[in-house]
Amino acid sequence: MESLLSHRLTPTIKISSFNQFLSIKHPSILPFSMDPPATNISCLTTVRSQQKDTIKDNEDPLKVKEWELGMMQQEVAAVQGIKIRRRPPTGPPTHYVGPFEFRIENEGNTPRNILEEIIWYKEKEVTLLREKRPLSMLKKALEMAPPIRDFVGALRDAQKRTGVPALIAEVKKASPSRGVLRENFDPVEIAQSYEKGGAACLSVLTDEKFFQGSFENLDKIRKAGVKCPLLCKEFIIDAWQIYNARINGADAVLLIAAVLPDLDIGYLVKICKILGLATLVEVHDEREMDRVLGIQGVELIGINNRNLETFEVDISNTKRLLEGERGEIIRQRDIIVVGESGLFTPDDVAYVQEAGVKAVLVGESLVKQSDPGKGIAGLFGKDISS
Repeated sequence: MESLLSHRLTPTIKISSFNQFLSIKHPSILPFSMDPPATNISCLTTVRSQQKDTIKDNEDPLKVKEWELGMMQQEVAAVQGIKIRRRPPTGPPTHYVGPFEFRIENEGNTPRNILEEIIWYKEKEVTLLREKRPLSMLKKALEMAPPIRDFVGALRDAQKRTGVPALIAEVKKASPSRGVLRENFDPVEIAQSYEKGGAACLSVLTDEKFFQGSFENLDKIRKAGVKCPLLCKEFIIDAWQIYNARINGADAVLLIAAVLPDLDIGYLVKICKILGLATLVEVHDEREMDRVLGIQGVELIGINNRNLETFEVDISNTKRLLEGERGEIIRQRDIIVVGESGLFTPDDVAYVQEAGVKAVLVGESLVKQSDPGKGIAGLFGKDISS
């Protein structure tokens, strides 16, 4: 049922296909081989006519163009099977009707799950941050950034030393589904406890709105002298965020295949290599795994066992994604696979290790304990600190 969300009316432009528009006017923009529906110039004329009829004189042409490009990006994502929409797909920028501005809530402009809600918010957040601190400023700040530590090397060394998957322990105060996980939250104290307990690397949540994290936490942990390499756990949609992570002490960043098209992942991986950062590319299912295996330069793949549609957790997802040809490709390329979500016991860790995982990322089951560092021994069934 449609409901009135606010006094705002979002005009809708009905466009049959942006792939048709691209194939006629900008064939070089399409980043993959595809066979679009038959097109002709009259189709393009119709699209332009629809736009002119719907877009009013008082609307900003630049915002309209940004909306058009966003719709093109949605088309690319749909072809690649990407589940998370980067922005609400219905309607160009809003315009005023008299003294009022209306918007009707419907399936098109409502997030389908929490990850999509986070990404829609992140689009707005990053736009504002870039205005306040342009990329040129971040590039100048790189000169003062701390030296990079070898994130991938730390995982390999820990796995060889302990004989169990290397641990990426997560510094995490809250989550959208569980709420606050730890009231007396001291990020530096938790990080030091993890390091003492045998963690090879740390993951630090930096999203403020949904996870109550911050880049300040990342910076504090780095400046406190914690030697474990740090993963910036942020929802990255723009290269600006990678530079921001680097100047705040990150040694690695997370990229989510459910959010980013293949070209974006490849581009961001290259940016990271230039800056010396490692990239953990996260997948949820077979199609995302196949996409990521087709991208050059990927050294770390995280398998998230949480279903994005039902939010159920099933660690057998890890085994399923590493069976057969996929597992063989991963072994041949010496890619480190990181198990994520649903890991609480030594049996859980042993299960994903048997499947081919060489590292695990664990947060909730550790951070909720009075001594997170000691919780690591419980997770693995033995002391891995020495």
